[in-house]
Amino acid sequence: MSDNEEMMQDDDFSPDELIVRKKKTPEMRTGVTAESILQTTADALETLRAKNPLVECLASLAGATQAANALFAAGASPVVVEDMGEATQLARTADGLLVNMGSVTKPQTESMRAAVSHANSAARPWVLVPAGIGALPLRTFATKELMRRFPAVIRGNGSEVMFLAGAPTGGRGCESLIPSEDAVQGAQRLAGVTHAAVLVAGDTDYVAAEGAPVVAMPHAARPRFAGEGCIQGALCAAFLGALGTRARWEAALAASIVMAIATEKALKVAKGPASFSVALIDALAALTPAEVQKLGKVTVASA
Repeated sequence: MSDNEEMMQDDDFSPDELIVRKKKTPEMRTGVTAESILQTTADALETLRAKNPLVECLASLAGATQAANALFAAGASPVVVEDMGEATQLARTADGLLVNMGSVTKPQTESMRAAVSHANSAARPWVLVPAGIGALPLRTFATKELMRRFPAVIRGNGSEVMFLAGAPTGGRGCESLIPSEDAVQGAQRLAGVTHAAVLVAGDTDYVAAEGAPVVAMPHAARPRFAGEGCIQGALCAAFLGALGTRARWEAALAASIVMAIATEKALKVAKGPASFSVALIDALAALTPAEVQKLGKVTVASA
């Protein structure tokens, strides 16, 4: 074990949920450019389709179907689960796990806790989507607990990210009251506390992670439709499953860039929110690595 590694025990867990992990100095990413990010994302999409990762989805009622269809379109294999036994069993073998708090019951939060514990013990990466936290107590309490359990990626809107970073209130239901650009510093703090990559979704997406520059992904405004968070969170889990848990920053970037390009393509043919939702899935299925490099919009915002 090197000098910058030490075994760390998290005393917040009961004995049967005790997680032993290696604490490491964050990997520093230098020389990052927009071109290198787009190349990495193009390669990631190709890898995802070659590996066809299995993604377990503990998804919201509104977004489960959307997330599953998006995963199929992108090249992954989704399994949507709710039962604790199934969630626990699958978490040990799935390549990635999505935990979306968009619609939860007490039994579902127990399934989420169990799935996350087993995913962690099996070294499987998982993604937390803290939908609607701050206003509703059940999902707020459960999300704050799960946040401490080593998510690889946290995906939320500005209000959700800022609430997890310490702001006193959340958004208006699942809608953000804070522009994504105003949540960047909060995302950096949250990344430092959780060691996750943090994807702030908005009119411009931002990704923050320890040891990496903040990256901005501008895109056309999407129509309001249910399941957007589930789709983007599921894509994060799929890229993690394909690239590995150490590629947290890369997986979050790839999910944002791929969805942004698919959004632009879908808007060209959609007539409204309903047709946009279908066109988005079609665009994900048709997207090629070459188009990622050609159409992707990326700005390296800060070191």
